[in-house]
Amino acid sequence: MATTKYIFVTGGVTSSLGKGIIAASLAKLLQAQGYKTTIQKLDPYINVDPGTLNPYEHGECYVTDDGAETDLDLGHYERFLNVPTSQSNNVTTGRIYQSVIEKERRGEFLGKTVQVIPHITDEIKHRVQILGQTGDYDIVITEIGGTVGDIESLPYVEAVRQLKWELGENNAIVVHLTLVPFLSAAGELKTKPTQHSVKTLMESGVMADVLVCRTEHELPNEVRTKLAKFCNVRPEAVIQSIDASTIYDVPNLMLDEGLDKVVLKKLALESSQPNLTRWNQFLTRHKNPKGEVVIGLIGKYVELQDSYKSILEAFIHAGAENEVKVKVESIHSEHLTKANAASQLKHLDGVLVAPGFGERGIEGKIEAVRFVREQSIPFLGICLGMQMAVIEYARNVLNLTDANSTEMNEATAHPFIDLMESQKAITDKGGTMRLGAWDCNLLDDSIAKEVYQSSTIKERHRHRYEFNNDYKQQIEDAGMIATGLNPETGLVEIVEIPEHNWFVGVQYHPEYKSTVANPHPLFVAFVKAALNFKTNKNSVSMAQN
Repeated sequence: MATTKYIFVTGGVTSSLGKGIIAASLAKLLQAQGYKTTIQKLDPYINVDPGTLNPYEHGECYVTDDGAETDLDLGHYERFLNVPTSQSNNVTTGRIYQSVIEKERRGEFLGKTVQVIPHITDEIKHRVQILGQTGDYDIVITEIGGTVGDIESLPYVEAVRQLKWELGENNAIVVHLTLVPFLSAAGELKTKPTQHSVKTLMESGVMADVLVCRTEHELPNEVRTKLAKFCNVRPEAVIQSIDASTIYDVPNLMLDEGLDKVVLKKLALESSQPNLTRWNQFLTRHKNPKGEVVIGLIGKYVELQDSYKSILEAFIHAGAENEVKVKVESIHSEHLTKANAASQLKHLDGVLVAPGFGERGIEGKIEAVRFVREQSIPFLGICLGMQMAVIEYARNVLNLTDANSTEMNEATAHPFIDLMESQKAITDKGGTMRLGAWDCNLLDDSIAKEVYQSSTIKERHRHRYEFNNDYKQQIEDAGMIATGLNPETGLVEIVEIPEHNWFVGVQYHPEYKSTVANPHPLFVAFVKAALNFKTNKNSVSMAQN
């Protein structure tokens, strides 16, 4: 295919309709027909990236192999497509303006007045086409964040208008996602929000080619016909997106609606039956579990599920692989104490202590680690969770009661977790941590080596503080072993307690690399350990009775 095709996904009425899932599902259908497809997200906020945002603001910050701190939708893209994303897959208004201002400071505009049109829109168009110009992709899907009509989205919509004109017929289309609400008082579906949304889009000079209508009820033919007539789209291009029990149903729902066929026809490309065999095998296992395990997720952002989105999805993948349902029980670390740890944790089959930043909720995480270590409940600590496991061991096994991280207490006498030397002079927060994929060598006869079936792995990082190697020998002599090391820096990546049932702490974020096609081996092994623990626990209980 000589020319890269572009699909723009816009949203109206409300931005939380699931544009990311629709984009990922469409991409999955196109990929399953042999088209090399990627997705990018254009975010209208002025932050340069989501790296400095509180998870309560924007959900989790997703990290790519090349170290980009990006929107959580990129996680959906990777989980659906099983293709790594990069810095080019997420662009923010902040990054756009930063780039244009830097060019102006360098004199690249030759003294011209710098304006939204053409300079900002030209930069947006350039960013949109970077992936298409690599020659790696047949189709680039671009999700426009926010809502059509918002002041923040106007430059992006204008850039789409220009691109549709410049790229020519059959090379760029717009898929517009809208809401068709059901008014229970009237007992009917209302099309007005969609009509107004499409009208707002048209006022910016952009015509929707396909309508995807989010709805709780089936759209009857008369509603589809009405929407087609009032919104200038073909009746077959009015696509119903009904509520699904799981996001992983959406590709099949879109296939049934013919979204892929409509899109490919408008792009003048041939369509065929998508090969979704592996996808549907996963769905079958996911929907028909043979058992259940209960995993405690100890974190301080548990009120917002999107804060730990990749972890929750990794459990879905690992659960399907083990043919069990993973019931995740969120436990706020700020409310966890030595007095209530047993009552909150003793019924669990496994415990994951989540990543995070800052002092709040730290002591609760340490108490969670202490309880599961003493009770031999399977444990997985991620990033800060691994660091808390180290501190708990130092305090309660080495009896260094004031052991801590310098992130929490700069004056601690025993800084088991400390700033990397390269971080000590840094004052800016954005993009300055250890980010992206780093190598790790695994120790023979370790859980990690058995899990990965390899001596060397590459995993994604997002942190500023590290295990302090000054204490490595001391903690290993006491029974906590560093089983994964970075070959260049010697930094500790993985700790294990061999005497424990299943106890693994990792400095990196394995959840970022878990996909439907490749569930992360660490999560798969953790869920399996939890299942074995539950089985053994039940056997002991039955024997006692």
